[in-house]
Parts: sequence; structure tokens; C-alpha cells
Amino acid sequence: MRRESHVRFCERFKVKFLGPTYQGYFQLAQTPNVWRKLDEWLRHRLRAIQLKHWKRGTTMYRELLKLGAAPSVAKRVAANGRRWWRNSDKLLNSVLTIAYFDRLGVPRLS
Repeated sequence: MRRESHVRFCERFKVKFLGPTYQGYFQLAQTPNVWRKLDEWLRHRLRAIQLKHWKRGTTMYRELLKLGAAPSVAKRVAANGRRWWRNSDKLLNSVLTIAYFDRLGVPRLS
């Protein structure tokens, strides 16, 4: 499996899904709820991928502290290190926020 950084993923995402074909086609859709849910799912997936890249609980703990997480949150995430999808739902929302993904260049769909 190929590993890539969030920055490279964001660039590929922008080119593929926000290029002229998708943007022109889906611009007519009046489904804001669908776009909002897709946006939430995308950020959830990116959080899970980040946890998977860190692999070990000690690495997760160290990196989350660097990102400004409370020690209790970092400890809880690291303790369940192999439950990427579950951890990326609630606990990481306070650390890997929407502003974090905005800084990385992840476009908002909603």
C-alpha cells in the first residue's frame, strides 16, 4: 500500500474532484445536506488515515501532543491505537479540526 502525506492527498483530491468536470456537473445539484455529510465523511477518513500512518500508540501520543491535544485525549487515542475509525470520530475532532484541514488545503464541499 502506498503511503502519502495529507498535502499530496489534498492536491490529488482538488484536481480530481474539484476540477471542471465534477464541479460543472454537480454545481446544478441542490443537495446541501449530501455535500455536508460527504464533507464530514472525508475529514473523518483523513483523520483515520493519519492515525494509521502513525501506527504505534507511542507515536500517536507524541504527535497528538505536538498538535496541541490535551494529554488525556492523546492518552485515550493512543491506548486504542488500532481502532482508527472509532478514534477518528469523536476524540480527534478537537485536535485535527476543520481549521487544521483548511491549513493543509483540503477544500470544503459544503
